[in-house]
Amino acid sequence: MFQYTCLNPIANVGLDLFSDNYRQTENLEEAQAVLVRSAAMHDLKLPEGLEAVARAGAGVNNIPLDQCAEQGIVVFNTPGANANGVKELVIAGMLLASRDITGGIEWVKENKDNPDIAKLSEKQKKNFAGCEISGKKLGVIGLGAIGVLVANAATHLGMEVFGYDPYISVNAAWNLSRSVKHISNVEDIYRECDFITIHVPLLDATKGMINADAIAKMKDNVVILNFARDLLVDESAVLEAIADKKIKKYVTDFANPTTAGKDGVILTPHLGASTEESEDNCAMMAVREIRDYLENGNIVHSVNFPDCNMGGCDKAGRVAILHKNKKGMIGKYSTVLGNADINIEDMTNKSKGNFAYTLLDIDTPVTKEVVDQLREIEGVLKVRVVK
Repeated sequence: MFQYTCLNPIANVGLDLFSDNYRQTENLEEAQAVLVRSAAMHDLKLPEGLEAVARAGAGVNNIPLDQCAEQGIVVFNTPGANANGVKELVIAGMLLASRDITGGIEWVKENKDNPDIAKLSEKQKKNFAGCEISGKKLGVIGLGAIGVLVANAATHLGMEVFGYDPYISVNAAWNLSRSVKHISNVEDIYRECDFITIHVPLLDATKGMINADAIAKMKDNVVILNFARDLLVDESAVLEAIADKKIKKYVTDFANPTTAGKDGVILTPHLGASTEESEDNCAMMAVREIRDYLENGNIVHSVNFPDCNMGGCDKAGRVAILHKNKKGMIGKYSTVLGNADINIEDMTNKSKGNFAYTLLDIDTPVTKEVVDQLREIEGVLKVRVVK
């Protein structure tokens, strides 16, 4: 019997995927798995028995990844599960920035009691007219799950689309429309594009990447859209550029005191993935990731350990070892198992940065004594008997 806890509300369509071998608990100390959305985990004391954390979403800034790795806790996210919801909001953001739709709506509300509103609106509509996005140039920085969907959708709206991602995955490249121009230098996007949307993870290398220097290279009246992370953009520099008429609009999904209520800013309260469909998709993916790990030892979409998949176990036993990425570890495991007259029938070893994961299929169920010997090996973080 496995136990899991939810630090945020998780869609029932996901929780319903747990079998009868799972029980929900309110006590973190009892849980082998945690499902989380935005709850801050950095100050939580993570119990020794915790095996996995699944973030029902893409960003993992609220989770202490290194601490989890040191404790042998695998952290998952759900890339792509909410991509369509974010894509649709990005497209809406471009339309709102092109034509003053919100200004027009507010004008109608203000004049709702005017009996001549129909005639008056014909005179006032030019103030909210704006321009079309068809024929304009869109630069997409980051061609992950969301960036690819945005780029492809924009081509169907008649936009000329430039995509930049030096680390584009094979899967993303296959899914990217041939109409999208793949750019090798992000500065080409700054110089050429009327709209720029950013879809990269928040890392030390990307923090504040849209800054005063980048803005200075952009076209006048550019529209910048940020539905990834607020810290990717130096928002003080953006506000200065709006005041100088360099930036036409800044569209962002991250409300904060710097941008809230400011001229030239279209601000939404973190609505990107907040659709019923996105929340359902994220919940289902998170539960499937947890089940596959706890039941089979497979890792898919981890952010602190390498992905590793050996399918379902049809051997007598399976052992999962989370360890430091050090030389000679496999030999030490083989020695312990060999001394116990246990044969390794199949094995996978993967590494990711300072951490590694080894999955072993064996011909004999492992004993507690053998598990204890594996745990005593220097560099081993956790040993888990899957079967």
